[in-house]
Amino acid sequence: MTATLCPALMVSAPASGQGKTSVTAAIARHARNAGKTVRVFKTGPDYLDPMVLARASGQPVYQLDLFMGGLAHCRAQLAAAATEADLILVEGVMGLFDGAPSSADLAEAFGLPVLAVIDASGMAQTFAALALGLQSLRGERIRLCGVVANRVGSEGHGRMVAEGLPANLPLVAALQRRQDLALPERHLGLVQALELPGLDAQLDAWAQAWGEASRGFEFEPVRFAAEAEPALPALLAGRRIGVAQDAAFSFIYPANLDCLRALGAEVATFSPIAGEPLPPCDALWLPGGYPELHADAMRANPTFFAGLREHLALHKPLLAECGGMLALADTLVDGDGHEHAMAGLMPGSARLHQRLAALGMQSMDWPEGTLRGHSFHYSTLATPLAPIATASNPNGGKTAEALYQQGSLRASYLHHYFPSNPQAVAAFFLNKA
Repeated sequence: MTATLCPALMVSAPASGQGKTSVTAAIARHARNAGKTVRVFKTGPDYLDPMVLARASGQPVYQLDLFMGGLAHCRAQLAAAATEADLILVEGVMGLFDGAPSSADLAEAFGLPVLAVIDASGMAQTFAALALGLQSLRGERIRLCGVVANRVGSEGHGRMVAEGLPANLPLVAALQRRQDLALPERHLGLVQALELPGLDAQLDAWAQAWGEASRGFEFEPVRFAAEAEPALPALLAGRRIGVAQDAAFSFIYPANLDCLRALGAEVATFSPIAGEPLPPCDALWLPGGYPELHADAMRANPTFFAGLREHLALHKPLLAECGGMLALADTLVDGDGHEHAMAGLMPGSARLHQRLAALGMQSMDWPEGTLRGHSFHYSTLATPLAPIATASNPNGGKTAEALYQQGSLRASYLHHYFPSNPQAVAAFFLNKA
C-alpha cells in the first residue's frame, strides 16, 4: 500500500474550554495567510466549531469519528486530504483522553503528534505537572510534541508556566489573554460563524498572535495510507433532494451532502428564513439548527410551511432532525418562554430549557438498516406519536432518542451521519409511504 507524507497535528487539551478551537483556527489562518492549503478536521460530532475552522482555513471541515464513521472511513478522509494539503490539522474534542473513542484513540490510530492547549489562568509551575501527565498517561502510544499556554496574563507568567517542562515537551507558545478576541456563545456552544460579521478580522488577529508567539515551531510529516473508500452505487440517480440550509437549519455535516451526491442525488439547498420556496424535489431533509431563534422569519415565509404540507400530502419522503423536527411541531416555546406557532405537521409541542436535555453518541435501527450519529439538545418534545425505534448509546449513557414516523415523514432528535449507512439513507429517500 502506498502512502502520502503530509505535515499534520492534533490540537487537544486536558478539558473543554481550554481554547482548542481558537488555537486551531489561529494555526490554520496563519498557514493559509502564508499561502498554504490547510485541511482541518474536527474530532467527534460538532457543527459550530467546524464553521469557525472552515472560515479560518478556507476549506470545508469534516468529522473524524471512530464510532460514527469507523476507522476505514477516517483513514480514507485523511488520505484524501494528504494528497492536496500542505498541512492537516485535527481539533480534538473535550479532553485528550475523554470519551470512548477519545481524541487520544484517534491520534494513536493515525500517528498524529499532539499539541496540548492548556488554559494557564490561575496557575504557574503546576502547568508543567499537568502537561507531563498528558504526556505520560499512554507512554509512547501518544506523543505530545509541545504545549501551548493559553490566556497567560503577562510575559513573566509565560516564563513561569514553562518551568519544569522537559526538553522533549517544549512550550510552543504563550498566548496572552484577550477578551476582545473571545468568541460569543449561546446554549449549544459558539455562535455560528455566519452570524459573526467581524470573524475574519478576528481570525487574522489570532493568526498574527500565533505567528509571533510560536516562532521556530515546525510541523512534523505524518505518513497517511493511500486508501480510498469503495464507490457507492448510484441508488439515488435521477432524484432531487431539497435541503434547508441557513441560520435556522445549519447543522449539516459536509460528509452527509457528499454522501447524497455520491449516491447519485442532485442536492438543492434553500433558505426558509430568506423567504425562498421549497425547490422542486423528490425528497426533503430538514437538518438541525436554531428554529427557536428564527420562528418569526419562518412564519413570514409565505410558502415554507405550505410547501412542507404539500410535500407530505404527495407522500414524498421528509427527514427532520432535531431543530428540523421542532419546526414541524404544533408549537415551540423558546428560552424566554415565548410560544411560537410552527408548521403543525407533526403533533406535539416543544420547549427549550436552560439545562441540557440530552447528549451522547447514538446508534439507531431504522427499518432500512442501522445508522449512527449523536444527540445534543436543550429542548424536549411532547408528542402523542409512538416511536418506531429507539436509539442506544454505545457508552451506556442515558440518552436514547426516539424515531418517529408519520406517513412519509421521519423525525428524530438524532443527528444522523449518513456515511454510517448510505444504503439505508438511499432506501428511505427512495420510498413513498
